[in-house]
Amino acid sequence: MINVFNKKDVDELIGRINKLKADSQPNWGTMSVEKMLAHCNVTYEMVYDSKHPRPSGFMRFVLRLIVKPTVVNNVPYKQNLKTAPAFIISDERNFEIEKSRLIDYIVKTCELGENFFDGKESLSFGKLNKFEWNNMFAKHLDHHLRQFGV
Repeated sequence: MINVFNKKDVDELIGRINKLKADSQPNWGTMSVEKMLAHCNVTYEMVYDSKHPRPSGFMRFVLRLIVKPTVVNNVPYKQNLKTAPAFIISDERNFEIEKSRLIDYIVKTCELGENFFDGKESLSFGKLNKFEWNNMFAKHLDHHLRQFGV
């Protein structure tokens, strides 16, 4: 598993992102490359920005019980999984802006380090340990970078 708190792994992730082009096509799914980048940014927006509302108590219970185990384990995602509503990007996005935002978020996460995240509360899943945070970030990024062949 990629370690988003390890500079060498982060440099490798950024290298993969930098291989994307504005006209890159997916190997599966229907997202354009700029929407995929914006979609990946949502995970970080939920950590660093206040633009996404916290799910209701009942919804958080359901998310922790059903979704969390799949999101935080180290088993790669399957292709064509259903996307949560908060992660659906329906408006137009700019490739370079979304790419730059994603790289900045990845670098910030690495710089803050695993100790910052260990026991930190997530918007949807409650407190996660550093391994769960890493798996959540790394799995999602790797899934979508593989989707676009990088």
